[in-house]
Amino acid sequence: MAEYCGAETARSFGDPQGEFDTLLHGCGVYDLGWRAKIVLAGNDRTRWANGMVTNNIRDLGEGHGNYSFLLSAQGRIQGDLYVYNMGDHLLVDTELWQKPRVLELFDKYIIMDDVEVTDISEKLTAIAVQGPKALEVLRKLGLTTADDVDPLKVDRTVWNGIGISVTRMASNVAMTFEIWLATENALKLWDALVTTGAKPVGTEALEMFRIAAGVPRYGVDMTEKQIPQETEQFHALHFAKGCYLGQEIVERVRSRGAVHRHFAGFAIDGPAPQPGAEVQVEGKRAGEISSARTIPVKERQQTLALGYIRKESGEPGTVVQVDGNPARVFQPPYKEALQ
Repeated sequence: MAEYCGAETARSFGDPQGEFDTLLHGCGVYDLGWRAKIVLAGNDRTRWANGMVTNNIRDLGEGHGNYSFLLSAQGRIQGDLYVYNMGDHLLVDTELWQKPRVLELFDKYIIMDDVEVTDISEKLTAIAVQGPKALEVLRKLGLTTADDVDPLKVDRTVWNGIGISVTRMASNVAMTFEIWLATENALKLWDALVTTGAKPVGTEALEMFRIAAGVPRYGVDMTEKQIPQETEQFHALHFAKGCYLGQEIVERVRSRGAVHRHFAGFAIDGPAPQPGAEVQVEGKRAGEISSARTIPVKERQQTLALGYIRKESGEPGTVVQVDGNPARVFQPPYKEALQ
């Protein structure tokens, strides 16, 4: 057990590398109790939320969601989250450790708006199943609605008398389903998934997969130092939705067409460096590492890292130095590690 994103959860079930392999070739099941759930209600919720985040909330169909950033007025990233249109309310999904800051920002910017904010994190939790056999396991469990779940679309159904919601994450590298349900029913669903063939996976394997897939985490790979375009997470941005907090900076960067550095991956010939390790080109600082893990890749061990590098040095295939070891820049994901 260990702390992860603000919650105590399983770091591993005894074999992180085997659990990583399960995510690639089988069906892994893992706890999402480290995700917070916040309800936005009130007549002004959609208009107000659309002015708070970087993506288009206004035009979300019922049962659909998207990924966004929260920005400061200076365009710096204050947090990241998913927002789902659930019909009579919006559901915000973010990491548990970010919840106090998100609630603080919401409270700060609700002025005369008819918006009610309710933290339901203790009432609503989630379990994920991931891997090429995930859909097979869900079918065996009787959750046939998963066949029709599009990415970031929520389908509500009933399983063994328990109300649940099923959604699929938007990813080009993994089949991942989230099942939302009341906290008191989570153990029953977990046991059923394991009995049906899903193998428990801890956060160490999730971190290995995350880094290989090139997915940045806020607070680790993205902080208040970054503006959105530096992170390469363009799916979090909508350039035709109208005004929102921090939009002026985002639009200015877009119109000028460039940032000085960008998010990238690094395949390192050496041990995993610590966060903050310098990326050097010809002895000069060109970037820094934000997270790293040593990952099994085709019967060998490969250190992969995420971080930032200056644009002029960041072409895929460029050889750089990290902690005195040679490294190659790659554009995530690192496909060889995900096969």
